[in-house]
Amino acid sequence: MLKKTPLNAVHRELGARMVDFGGWDMPVNYGSQIEEHHAVRRDCGMFDVSHMCPVDLAGADCRPFLSRLIANDVAKLTVAGKALYSAMLNDAGGVIDDLIVYYLTDTRFRLVVNAGTADKDLAWMRAKAAEWKMDVAIAPRRDGDAPLAIVAVQGPNARARVWQVLPQVKAASEELKPFFAAETGRYFVARTGYTGEDGFEIMLPAAEAEGLWNALKDAGVAPCGLGARDTLRLEAGMNLYGQDMDETVSPLDAGLAWTVSLNAERDFVGKAALTANGQQKQFLGLVLLDKGVLRGHQKVFTKQGDGEITSGSFSPTLQQSIALARLPLGVSIGDEVEVDIRGKRLKAKVSKPVFARNGQALI
Repeated sequence: MLKKTPLNAVHRELGARMVDFGGWDMPVNYGSQIEEHHAVRRDCGMFDVSHMCPVDLAGADCRPFLSRLIANDVAKLTVAGKALYSAMLNDAGGVIDDLIVYYLTDTRFRLVVNAGTADKDLAWMRAKAAEWKMDVAIAPRRDGDAPLAIVAVQGPNARARVWQVLPQVKAASEELKPFFAAETGRYFVARTGYTGEDGFEIMLPAAEAEGLWNALKDAGVAPCGLGARDTLRLEAGMNLYGQDMDETVSPLDAGLAWTVSLNAERDFVGKAALTANGQQKQFLGLVLLDKGVLRGHQKVFTKQGDGEITSGSFSPTLQQSIALARLPLGVSIGDEVEVDIRGKRLKAKVSKPVFARNGQALI
């Protein structure tokens, strides 16, 4: 039986097309996926991301625990509300999950992990806390006695619409910098979006999610589904777990080297493997020059050897087919390559793996 977010009934009332997304009953669109995509790039839209799992950490050893658990360095977190994006690795250097860490106090952090990996993530974290004998309590907040829902409001007008509906959060969030969060009353408001546009991710008590969703809709915020969320994040060059990386892929080969801190003084799970193996592939963008559609798992032929598309789709902003791909070292931006699409080799150009952000095409 599929799991449901607190907003499931609202999605169905709006006529959303629902799909099985990693065991969750989720809306893929409410009509036109293209219109939902453009709403976020040009105005604002909102997504139910309550299937994602907030995890609260509490205890004296929170910081040393996270220092060993993830590839990025939590020593960078010194200001309350600051967020850090990173990966949690296995011993072989593969990505167990990518996640966001919010620093609240030295004894309290909040993580947000992916929906489909939450159970294995929690098991891994608890096992490591026990192995390292760390004083840290690990509490998932998606279910249980005080469950949270998450609504992401994204787009150039997103923050103004949120303040219109929730004037009580304006004072705490008006000066909020990108990749920071603020706690205010019952709301946890973050500025760590997944679309390449500005906006807020609002965590709030699950029982209040329906009221917020309807108020935002009445204020002109467009409900958007997983389809638009995927094309938006692809245009913004943002990785999707399970497609662009997984437990068999190093973050160095997934374009996530910037989330890895190989500081000599700090050890973390997977560091030895990353140091020994180094980078084997590079993560770049592709723009299709011929007629067709780029999709995941299509083979890419280059002069330096073969690669593979990890994520691909039609870009509503660029009006072209684009992709993220793992390619051999030595391939350069601007190179022409070929992609196997249904047995035909079609031409594509290698680009930076960021195609559009802040309402603008970047290539």
